[in-house]
Amino acid sequence: MRYAYPYKLLPQPEGGFTVIFPDVPEAITQGETEEEAAAMAEDALVTALSFFTDRAEPLPHPSPAEDRPLAYVPPLVAAKLALHDAMLTAGVSNVALARRLGTNEKTVRRLRDPLHQSRISQVDAALRALGNRMTIVIEPA
Repeated sequence: MRYAYPYKLLPQPEGGFTVIFPDVPEAITQGETEEEAAAMAEDALVTALSFFTDRAEPLPHPSPAEDRPLAYVPPLVAAKLALHDAMLTAGVSNVALARRLGTNEKTVRRLRDPLHQSRISQVDAALRALGNRMTIVIEPA
């Protein structure tokens, strides 16, 4: 899955702009300028998606952009979200994955948490333990 979500930039009567994500209503932010609001969109998106990982719920799928701007999550966050999705798909709990990795449940919980800094190699190892492989795709901006 591609972790890039379209958003709407709404001008406010008192000035500034509000950012909303149709696919992730929990993500909302604002900025004084369009550029500032767009920059804030990524942080709001990551925080809102962390609510889903905290509750072990499926992530919302992004709708087609249809000429709307996209907010991309950082690469480490994308890997963590992919791990979360893979665990839900496989029906593997934190405890079960911890056993496979030879670690504890707290470590796995942190690997799934988009707000926690982890080593990408640890997330990759967890994905491999679930039969997945992480690849990186570079696209023009």
